[in-house]
Amino acid sequence: MDFNAFSNEQLAGQRLIVGFDGTALNEDLQYIIDRLKVGGVILFAQNIKSPVQLKGLCSSVQIHARASGNLPMFIAIDQEGGQVARLNAPFTQFPGNPEMKGEEDAIHFADVTAAELTQVGINMNMAPVMDVAAKEINSVMAGRAFGHDPHWVTRLGVRVINHLQQKKIMAVAKHFPGIGRTTLDSHLEMPSLDADLADLQSFDIVPFAAGIENDVSGIMLSHILYQKIDPVWPASLSKRIANDLLRQQLRFTGITLTDDLDMGAIAKHYDIKTIVQQILAADIDIALICHKGPNIEIAFEEIVRHLSDSPELKTKGIESVRRIMKLKRRYLGISPTP
Repeated sequence: MDFNAFSNEQLAGQRLIVGFDGTALNEDLQYIIDRLKVGGVILFAQNIKSPVQLKGLCSSVQIHARASGNLPMFIAIDQEGGQVARLNAPFTQFPGNPEMKGEEDAIHFADVTAAELTQVGINMNMAPVMDVAAKEINSVMAGRAFGHDPHWVTRLGVRVINHLQQKKIMAVAKHFPGIGRTTLDSHLEMPSLDADLADLQSFDIVPFAAGIENDVSGIMLSHILYQKIDPVWPASLSKRIANDLLRQQLRFTGITLTDDLDMGAIAKHYDIKTIVQQILAADIDIALICHKGPNIEIAFEEIVRHLSDSPELKTKGIESVRRIMKLKRRYLGISPTP
């Protein structure tokens, strides 16, 4: 595939996964596919009424993308089980990661979840949580993490990754390089962690390194400020963390994604143009914007502008889309052309 043949608009759109309102293919959804050429959408409870409706929605998204001459779409969801599960009954309800007693539970969760997601047309799960919930504090991830021990989190998390991906559901490990030692909710404000790299590598990063060894499709970057690694930018906007640490040192070759850019940790501190500039500078593949609003179109236009103005960013943009298309070929079973 000649990635140099992609237009700047196609390169920009592929680097967005966005949310939308509604439960069917409506004008807003058609617009973000046709005009913004987004690489994917993310689903929430408000987009879901029933398995039949959900399957129809996912199918219509892919059909419309093909009919519009666009590339096949990531269709993502947060289906961790427990506190974070967008699919309600009749989909299987799991008690969540902290309740898992061993690898058999992790395998069962992944196998059942993969089957149910595949059945309705979802191809990416923003899971598993690979954060290690520190025991000595009231960790913000206590209700969502597998546990307090990095090696236990690794064992269960790797099983989830492997069994999701064996069944063609892309797994996204989160929230790199780890938020289990923070107490502030980044949905509301930006937490910070005063830990050096050696400390992170011996605890928080252990499960992510194992995920990389097991070919996890994607890694989501946290909205946490790691003061001793990058005192200026949170991980989701940091070249030192997204590129120097994750890409260069840990040699991750899958896709990198921000956490939701609408969260308070980011939205309260930066405008969308600054955010896009940092994402491109940090070589992050995908910006995740989970709510309908002007930021989606502004982000698209800003990416197009930077790709048009900077040959260096254009080259990096092509490499990002190369990584994205590698996943789409592998998991969607299609080899599309621009």
